[in-house]
Amino acid sequence: MFDLKPFEAVNWNRNPLELTKVFWDQQWKQIWFPEEVAVSKDIKQWKDFPHQDTYKKVFGGLTLLDTIQTNIGMNEIARYAPDLQEKALYTVFASFEAIHAKSYSYIFTTLCTNGEIDTVFDWVQRNEYLQYKAKRISDIYLAIEEDDPVSLWKAMFASVMLESFLFYSGFFYPLYLGGQGVLRNSAEVISLILRDESIHGVAIGYFAQQRFKPFTQEQKEKLTVWGYEFLLDLYHNEMKYTHDLYAETGLTPDVKSYVRYNANKALMNIGFEVMFPEEEVNPIVMNGIRNEGSTYDFFSQKGSTYAVAKVTPITDDTFRF
Repeated sequence: MFDLKPFEAVNWNRNPLELTKVFWDQQWKQIWFPEEVAVSKDIKQWKDFPHQDTYKKVFGGLTLLDTIQTNIGMNEIARYAPDLQEKALYTVFASFEAIHAKSYSYIFTTLCTNGEIDTVFDWVQRNEYLQYKAKRISDIYLAIEEDDPVSLWKAMFASVMLESFLFYSGFFYPLYLGGQGVLRNSAEVISLILRDESIHGVAIGYFAQQRFKPFTQEQKEKLTVWGYEFLLDLYHNEMKYTHDLYAETGLTPDVKSYVRYNANKALMNIGFEVMFPEEEVNPIVMNGIRNEGSTYDFFSQKGSTYAVAKVTPITDDTFRF
């Protein structure tokens, strides 16, 4: 027999971190699928919508980031997380990130032609600012090393920056429109995604803070400097991306304020002091997802525009082909 380390089974009866189960339970309580939102009700407004190009690119950029978070981010963090329950939680988060990525395609399929969709995905590969932030985040994920808590903490920091900060330049537009009653059902999809991202940002930020505590004072100081420099690099790129994305809408200053607001939220999730001064954020965006039919609450129920589809029960006849 080879002298191998025995495989360990995850034991949910042992619960050293009660919040692991809290995050797990809350995420599953929020299970949803994009096909259960009546996005088709937006088609009439979409035909006359003047900024279709911006709207499509917004969802293209979000799709890329969620694809990275599904296939790289959560997988790599789960792979190197030392606690088995925590690993399981990140695996669940990855599943929801996959739902998010698919939900954008559902909106595309409902509102756009195949040719228009292909054009957007080609733009995703060509946009230098979008590709830059995707690479910066991915590089940190792929740099995690076995038994290296520093590289794991950096990856968790990067994940919080993505979930609580970088998504929001894209979230702004559907929320802004939905808050004015425009393309509201598509905005409802975003509100459901936001509810998931609030869990992911808080949860991963919490576990990152626990990993930060045992570091030496010297390590903490170096990592704090690294974290702020990393955020600043992403922020400067995000300002360029926002200007490029929203140029035709006149909304660039409002989007930039919203981005800074969420950068501060990301820092708070990770346990760091905020970087940007407090400023007014467009009230339509802040209120748009709180209107009737929408939700933006960590522990909220699904919005009223979310209609659960009728599912046929599985029986023996289901498997008779």
